Amino acid sequence: MAALLELKNVKKIYDMGRDIHVEALRGVSFSIEEGSYTAIMGHSGSGKSTLLQIMGCLDRVTSGEIVIKGTAVKDMNDFQLAKFRNRTIGFVFQSFNLIGNLTATENVELPMIYAGVPRVERRKRAMELLKLVGLEEPEERAYHRPNQLSGGQQQRVAIARALANDPAVILADEPTGNLATNQWRRILDIFKRLNESGKTIIIVTHDPLVGQEATRIITLEDGEIIKDERIK
Repeated sequence: MAALLELKNVKKIYDMGRDIHVEALRGVSFSIEEGSYTAIMGHSGSGKSTLLQIMGCLDRVTSGEIVIKGTAVKDMNDFQLAKFRNRTIGFVFQSFNLIGNLTATENVELPMIYAGVPRVERRKRAMELLKLVGLEEPEERAYHRPNQLSGGQQQRVAIARALANDPAVILADEPTGNLATNQWRRILDIFKRLNESGKTIIIVTHDPLVGQEATRIITLEDGEIIKDERIK
């Protein structure tokens, strides 16, 4: 499989003031293959959240290079980066990050609005995606706001939103962290089905039960890769 995402000797140093510098990533290099399912694991403070920010183009490297779909993102300005991110990367967060005054359907439509998708087309696609993740009107409240949905339902809406612009990769940051066992099992099943359909999935987690769902586990410690194993 071709490399979809490549990190080349990536370093990230945070300036904390008073000549205090924190080296969150220390020369990290690896590639993610198209259609793969990868878990990034490590204890709190290992650098995995910083790595997700870098891979998701939400933060910039101090040195090194990141290439996504053959495009080096280091020299993009903020506007170019935001446009590229919206069309290329789908995000799923532990806290769902849904807009509280928008319905489930409107939350899914939001990335398509930024991408300039016509209203009729985005509404149709939003409903299709909500059905894909098992949440649709009237049984599953597609027109209800986040506070009217359970945690599991909110996370399914978040996954549908992440898929809105058919991104090249889904980045999920502790996507089951706020869910009960019966809910997070369903979320992991959705990721598995998406991967089986060809979608590239990267999950950042500290939970071994979540990590073992992937076919590759990259383990970080103190900003460095200490293990990179394929498990299936």
